[in-house]
Amino acid sequence: MGVILLVSRGTRFMADALKASLEKAGIVTVSVDPDVKSIEAEKEDIDMILLLAGDYVYDSAEALVYIMDMSRDEKLPVCLIGYDSELEEIKKYIPEALINAEYKRPVDAKTVAEELKLITDKAQEKRSRRHILLVDDDTTFLKMLQGWLSEKYRITAVKSGIQAITYMANHRPDMILLDYDMPITPGPQVMEMIRSENNYHDIPIIFLTGKSDRESIMNVMRLKPQGYFLKTMSREEILKSLDDYFEAHRWDDIFG
Repeated sequence: MGVILLVSRGTRFMADALKASLEKAGIVTVSVDPDVKSIEAEKEDIDMILLLAGDYVYDSAEALVYIMDMSRDEKLPVCLIGYDSELEEIKKYIPEALINAEYKRPVDAKTVAEELKLITDKAQEKRSRRHILLVDDDTTFLKMLQGWLSEKYRITAVKSGIQAITYMANHRPDMILLDYDMPITPGPQVMEMIRSENNYHDIPIIFLTGKSDRESIMNVMRLKPQGYFLKTMSREEILKSLDDYFEAHRWDDIFG
């Protein structure tokens, strides 16, 4: 069953009508005020953020920025309901690229609920996928690999080891694809930092390397990662290797 975080204030009738229609569509709705503390308290296990706009959008910049960060970091869809001026105000803080749908008032609650159900179902399917953290300072390669893998996996991409460690303070991916050769904080050092944390030491790590000579490969494998991918490998080879790894270790999720 999908869960929507409904952010609103002072629009009781519309909020109640939406909640009733969403519940009929099989969606749980959690209502919060537009402030960071309230949103943070209810953000776990949600599939979508729905902003029912009102006058609050003109003095809730901090909450809107927080929602933007949540959407980007957690890959959560954001949908808007409001009047033209309110929608434009929200877009000053939440870019259109993160907004999945917007509805201009007046709206039909039942129609909106049916469309949000489709978006929520899709979001649930994506969130159920294996989560892979990509770490590579080569932006071109990072984007290419993210595009290859996002068809089957939930992907988060960062450009440095420090960004990876910062991200993992609040997230636990199912696997890390880690560039071996990075400036400032190279892959081996990042791996050592991850392995030193009790909550993360068992996350599988596969190194990404552009060097295929025997000595380089031996240096990589000496660190005992779960494996390595050459950056010259094809999309099909990388996807098959990932699929094979997760299939071979699928019982780990059940028996630990």
